Amino acid sequence: DPEIVIETTFPESNPFGHVVNGERNQLFLVVENRSDKNITLQSVAGSFHHPETGTLIKNTSSLTYGFPLLEGTKLQIPYSFYSEFKPGDLRLNIWLEHTVDDDKYRVTAYDSVVTIVEPEPSWLDFKLLSTYLIVFAALGGVSYAAYSAYVPSQKPKRKRPTQVSAPVGTVTASGSGGYQEEWIPEHHLKKTKGKKTKSDNVVVSEESSSEANGTEGKRTRKGKKH
Repeated sequence: DPEIVIETTFPESNPFGHVVNGERNQLFLVVENRSDKNITLQSVAGSFHHPETGTLIKNTSSLTYGFPLLEGTKLQIPYSFYSEFKPGDLRLNIWLEHTVDDDKYRVTAYDSVVTIVEPEPSWLDFKLLSTYLIVFAALGGVSYAAYSAYVPSQKPKRKRPTQVSAPVGTVTASGSGGYQEEWIPEHHLKKTKGKKTKSDNVVVSEESSSEANGTEGKRTRKGKKH
């Protein structure tokens, strides 16, 4: 078999090599061809096993590459997979398949026990925020419906506009200044009545004086006749 050496590592963001459920887990494979022949990197795949009995639990995804690797050279290739297991320890096995001419070979790239963990909750997670919004909206709708059903709604009382009472009689006015006295305050009526009495007295006095003058004139005329 051609001598192929593979070193598999987790990224720096995952120093403990945890496998997170529901997220893309990534590995990096550094493949070195120490043989005197050129090889072709065909695919990388893996599987999860029971940590004690080695029983197969589930296969991981298989990625196809088809990269040529010349003799005496190295190449780093990424590999990613997803996990949906109960939190705990499982054995993870990763292998690389390559071909030399028409012959196919399989080389183990990683074989170790890993810890399955749940993702850490984050307030910036869009899915989590959308779930919270949906739950709060549903609770708000139910609360409003219950409030509307059991609490009677009190409509605000509208202030009715004050109606001005129409006058009992129609007010008539003539060119001579006619008016109705019930619409005029009493103190104005007293003043107007006082003025009228004064003017009437003046007219009466003038008439009496003119009458007196007329009688005197008549008397004087009668005296001259004789």
